[in-house]
Amino acid sequence: MAKIKAKYGIDAPGVIRNLIIIGVVLYVLGIFVLPRINAGSWLTTLNWTMLYTGIFMIIEALLMIWYSKYGKLRHRDRMLALYSFTGHEKVLDVGAGRGLLAIGAAKHLTDGQVTALDIWRTQDLSDNTKGALLANARSEGVEERIDVLSDDICTTNLADDSFDVILSNLCLHNIPKAELRAQACHQILRILKPGGTAVISDFKHTATYSKVFHEAGAGVSKVGTYLFSTFPALTVIKITKPI
Repeated sequence: MAKIKAKYGIDAPGVIRNLIIIGVVLYVLGIFVLPRINAGSWLTTLNWTMLYTGIFMIIEALLMIWYSKYGKLRHRDRMLALYSFTGHEKVLDVGAGRGLLAIGAAKHLTDGQVTALDIWRTQDLSDNTKGALLANARSEGVEERIDVLSDDICTTNLADDSFDVILSNLCLHNIPKAELRAQACHQILRILKPGGTAVISDFKHTATYSKVFHEAGAGVSKVGTYLFSTFPALTVIKITKPI
């Protein structure tokens, strides 16, 4: 029987859909409708504005699809390379989705274990379900090394000093309020073991995350903003909890 390939979904599918719909409408208006209206230079300017805005939105949607299909696999490997695994770690993936980071981390483990935590919002990722994560873990041969937890990082009751490594990609910005995002950062630091490492990637608010972790006494370093290999451009921060 042929092996079923893991599928990690399309990020922000609603955003991509809206970009394509609005972009196509603007492009069609720019190409076919407004040129037929002979009403002066301001309409000519509007025509070109709509045309180029439509093209830009379509390109943006295509880049988001490219990242979801290919770019995030490379970005996952980049994030995991920031920690030297021994194989015995307890790892937490915050906002695990369909298991991209959790499965990647599990492949570095021998007798360690990954906890994949999410609240499973489909607006953040297509088919964002526990079942999809477990199917991917099964197809990648790491199902036994992954525990799946339906939980909110802002209010989790996971024990203090529980994890050697905490990972998160494109998750924390989905928390709607600044105070809750700060609370999530404090929770991550609380459940991280002394001397443990957290690697967090996002396209906005990373400076604020860094400030919260720094003020809480953690070591924080910015690894990079990847302008040409992620879309939207992602910044990675590495956090070390003091011993």
